[in-house]
Amino acid sequence: MSAEIMRDPGRFEPIIQFSIHADNKVGRLNEIVGLLAVHEVHVMAISILDTTDSSIIRVIVDYPQEAQKLLIEHQFSYVQSELVAVELKEESDLKVVTCALVQAEINIHYIYPFLVRPHGRYALAISLEDNELAADTLKRNQLRVIGQDDIAR
Repeated sequence: MSAEIMRDPGRFEPIIQFSIHADNKVGRLNEIVGLLAVHEVHVMAISILDTTDSSIIRVIVDYPQEAQKLLIEHQFSYVQSELVAVELKEESDLKVVTCALVQAEINIHYIYPFLVRPHGRYALAISLEDNELAADTLKRNQLRVIGQDDIAR
């Protein structure tokens, strides 16, 4: 029986991020984005950490299982991780997010915005030291924590 069938349909699925190691050469980002696009995997959020010799391209996509297959098939080196994503109704909710995490003494490793979200809402992808505690904290502060199912098209 496949994992999809055994999955609890109401279960929260965390946001999956791929951190792709890429040589720092012209066209590499275009190659990755093009590969995903051809297979109808949409980049929902992206961040790039650039160094002299290489880059780390962090992406969140709507269909991570398909993206994983493509990255393996095309021999891209990557690390997969879970992030907390939070929906914001307005820009001022950013302060609510940061205050809630500070009060719970949860360190933020990095944060970046989503490119696209349904219904015109803003959203942030957040790498934290304790995802479970952070998600609970954000929910207690009347913020909507979103999961992978919320970003699938």
